[in-house]
Amino acid sequence: MNKPVAGFSKLSKEEKINWIAKEYFSTPSQAIALLKNYWNSDEKIQKLHDEFIENTITNFYIPLGVAPNFLINGKYSTIPMAIEESSVVAAASKSAKFWSTRGGFKATVINTEKIGQVHFLYKGDVSKLELFFAQNKAKFFSDTESITKNMQKRGGGILDIVLQDKTNLLPNYYQLHATFETKDSMGANFINSCLEQFAKTLKEETQTYELFSQIEKDIAVIMSILSNYVPNCIVRAEVSCPVEELAEKHILNPQDFAERFVQAVQIAEVEPFRAVTHNKGIMNGVDAVVLATGNDFRAVEAGIHAYAAKSGQYSSLSHAKIENGVFTFWLEIPLALGTVGGLTTLHPLVKLSLEMLKNPSAKELMQFVAVAGLAQNFAALRSLTTTGIQDGHMKMHLNNILNQFEANDDERILIQKHFKAHAVSHSAVVDYIDNLRK
Repeated sequence: MNKPVAGFSKLSKEEKINWIAKEYFSTPSQAIALLKNYWNSDEKIQKLHDEFIENTITNFYIPLGVAPNFLINGKYSTIPMAIEESSVVAAASKSAKFWSTRGGFKATVINTEKIGQVHFLYKGDVSKLELFFAQNKAKFFSDTESITKNMQKRGGGILDIVLQDKTNLLPNYYQLHATFETKDSMGANFINSCLEQFAKTLKEETQTYELFSQIEKDIAVIMSILSNYVPNCIVRAEVSCPVEELAEKHILNPQDFAERFVQAVQIAEVEPFRAVTHNKGIMNGVDAVVLATGNDFRAVEAGIHAYAAKSGQYSSLSHAKIENGVFTFWLEIPLALGTVGGLTTLHPLVKLSLEMLKNPSAKELMQFVAVAGLAQNFAALRSLTTTGIQDGHMKMHLNNILNQFEANDDERILIQKHFKAHAVSHSAVVDYIDNLRK
């Protein structure tokens, strides 16, 4: 029976692995061998990876692929994508090639404002609190000058601080709601450091404020933290062309295709069950580039999905229209990204990915990410409204099935040849392998 372990974090890496292997695996030696097989042979690189997180025992590999032929704002780029799902990179590449002959992608950063909040409780006269804040607002800025000095040199810093009354939501609940410009850094540490100083200033200044009674001076700061919801840090990506130029192998009637495509997007705009899957397809492209460039894809996911529900109902992030004979497909999404700090200067493959993108600014990276999301969405909707999505996806998934059943080289040739002319499904591939091996 498994039992708890004391002082696990203080054990060496070898000791951690040995304990896990002994406690959880019937053949400990095999588990140890597998874990060590994924260590990097370069000790320096492995040590670097070990120190990214706590209690590291090995590396968990995700493929890094590339999608070439992206024409964005008149320039060609190859976009790095770190993802484990079959067909994502192929779909992005196909969309890139399709639009490269139809004007390419246009991308624009609309705003780059980020947000942080000090959440606190105040029991007293709101008019007194408002007067206190107005009289002391400059103090919040001056007390953070040592933190903001370097950011200000790069053109960033604190944009504004406002007092927000949230007592309609919770009794005695108020916020200091601050906005920031963090230039090429994602800015989480910078924002959180500023917020913690705001909280300190708030508590200190209220203690000596003459108009406050003792209970009003007793402000309780609950927490100080940035928000991953950044509705004013927005990038737009779009494609457009005359409807007749949509014609290709699988689009023999471009007008019919364009109308079906727009209808499919409209369904995702009004039907949350469809919108979730629709937006998941966008995130296939977004997350892959965010991960490849060392950014926080969980924060990006949370912020984008919140944005998708900003109307009060979860809806499509992308939109489409036909106007005066022109087909237009676009999305606007919030993206708080960085190209300096964090893993961007530590992880060797992150540095390689950024160099592949010609060392973009944070604004430029926002554009690459948004374009990848739009390309992925276009590929999915094109398949859904023409040939269906499963045929292409399952053909890409075939290699995973062959690896699962450890097909040898001769078997792979026969199986791949057979399924060029037949529909791929897991059961069909298993049946064919069984028949081959008989």
